[in-house]
Amino acid sequence: MRQRGEETVFPEVDRLIARGEAHVWWWRSPGRVDPADLRLLATGEFRRALGMLSERDAAEFVHTRAGARRALGRLLGTTAADVDLGRRRCPGCGSDGHGPPQVLRPAVPLAISLSRTAGWGVFAVGAGTAIGVDAEALRPVREALLSDTVLTTAERGHLRALGTDTERQRAFHKVWTRKEAVVKAVGVGLAGTELGRLETLPERTGPVRVTHVADGRATAWTVQDLRLSDRLAVALARPAGPAARGAVHLHPPA
Repeated sequence: MRQRGEETVFPEVDRLIARGEAHVWWWRSPGRVDPADLRLLATGEFRRALGMLSERDAAEFVHTRAGARRALGRLLGTTAADVDLGRRRCPGCGSDGHGPPQVLRPAVPLAISLSRTAGWGVFAVGAGTAIGVDAEALRPVREALLSDTVLTTAERGHLRALGTDTERQRAFHKVWTRKEAVVKAVGVGLAGTELGRLETLPERTGPVRVTHVADGRATAWTVQDLRLSDRLAVALARPAGPAARGAVHLHPPA
């Protein structure tokens, strides 16, 4: 970070955009809320954490939000306290209450996405106007999730052809994280997507090109699986084209 007159310049942002790159951080959440994390949150986030019934869920939420600020601070060469997060308007309904996350301060042209699951937090930053990351802890899959409302015909066929329950569980989580990474990147969420028509090509190791259709508008996404832990399935979605041509830099827990 440096000053050019009254303008703040972030060289790492310029490089990231020029190369079409992304950065991904992940961490384990503490079982209890850390006051140092809590001090970094905005008022709305603080109130949301207070409203959570489970202390573990609150700690996971607070640590992920604070971790995102710390990661951005390191990337931009500033402090976590100088980073403010908010939301963009929902591209589906126009509401500013549940749109995709964005960096409010410093004003940088980067896309961000967050995910948390079973004590893990994941944060992604990328070039372009949108990015989506989803992480799911590997666990047994309920039969109801294998229906045509969630999976395409090809995806169900792929899962049925696998030899063991463990293989099917891992494959389902690959499909699910790919789908959710895309809908988070699009910004409309699971409720605004016909999941049973969103084809994720699980037989391919990736990156794969996934097309999302909403309100008659099709968008294309480059989706790749990230190996962050043997206990997690993680997928990253970026706009197909120049914004996704660059490397994904992984930042493991310190």
